[in-house]
Amino acid sequence: MNIKSFFLSRENLLYLLASATPIAFTAWMSLLNNFVIEVAHFDGEKIGLLQSLREVPGLLAFTIVFVLLFFKQQNAAYLSLFLLGFGTFITGFFTSTIGLYITTLIMSIGFHYMETLHNSLSLQWIDKQKAPSFLGKLSALRSIIGLGTLGSIYVLMQFLDFGYQSIYMLSGGLTIILAIVAWFGFEHFKDDVVQETKLFLRKEYWLFYVLTFLAGARRQIVVVFAGFLLVEKFGFNVENMVLLLITNTIINMFAAPYAGKLIERFGEKLSLRLEYLCIVIIFILYGLAQTKEMAVILYVLDNIFFTIAIALKTYFQKIADPKDIAVTSGVGFAINHIAAVFLPVTLGILWIYSNSAVFFVGAGIACISFLLTFLMVTKEDKNLYM
Repeated sequence: MNIKSFFLSRENLLYLLASATPIAFTAWMSLLNNFVIEVAHFDGEKIGLLQSLREVPGLLAFTIVFVLLFFKQQNAAYLSLFLLGFGTFITGFFTSTIGLYITTLIMSIGFHYMETLHNSLSLQWIDKQKAPSFLGKLSALRSIIGLGTLGSIYVLMQFLDFGYQSIYMLSGGLTIILAIVAWFGFEHFKDDVVQETKLFLRKEYWLFYVLTFLAGARRQIVVVFAGFLLVEKFGFNVENMVLLLITNTIINMFAAPYAGKLIERFGEKLSLRLEYLCIVIIFILYGLAQTKEMAVILYVLDNIFFTIAIALKTYFQKIADPKDIAVTSGVGFAINHIAAVFLPVTLGILWIYSNSAVFFVGAGIACISFLLTFLMVTKEDKNLYM
């Protein structure tokens, strides 16, 4: 494949965008806690507010519909990637509380719009039969780039004496460069289907909305409380948590493509039932865990089964009217983030009285998701009865 043909491929563009996003975002996230404490001197209240502000663009991802009034999806994706890189690039220069809040919002708007648009373009451009495998490859690619970014940061800071500002500039600058390369290098593809530019909720997609909300709620329990359990109850230090994160990333590199093949072979319904049923068991065992070895095994297993979550995206691809994909991707992203706003606070109060109860709530959520899969009907299913 020559360079010219490379830039004529929609799949290659999706690969490039998937590669560029974790360069900036992984760097921003991995350095954040140390940066705000050592440089900006944040306390718990300030970092809590910063994290809440970071989630606001995700909750408002449906506003992508207004962006599409002025930009085509492909151009909007390039702008989003540029904002992600720019927000990361300038982070090291703004060490005041307000400054960090502003740079966080810029970065987060770029990241969440980029994720929404990348998902939308993937579902529109990739054939339904190949979508699970392709999304699995994208997930694996993100893990590879994220792992490479973490390794590079470690080497640059440990052995080459790079500081926070230099790392933010390097990672953000590289993402900006890739956004510019994508914009001017790739063919500006014509949309196969003109997308809706009005905000809507369709009753035909109600099950997708509900499963997306429950998936967001369930994931928040893992992200917020599973790691907290390891630290608070089993005394994990920073090095152990980083090692566990790297382990999960490496496993995801190999598991995600197989998850895609699993979905293609057995379909979305059976794949999601497998995921949800296993998550029910994992959450129950989390609540009963008495050793750190057991907790670590559960943490890794949850990461493996989470790779099957791409089945929810391909399920939507099969039931959706093609012109609804862009708007509904934004709405779905927003619905997924609703839980990020209220669930950590609510379950944090429950945690004070019983950490096991928090995971039993998660098991209940996964059980509801499992039962709802029996209501899933795709267009292919309908054709069987016609």
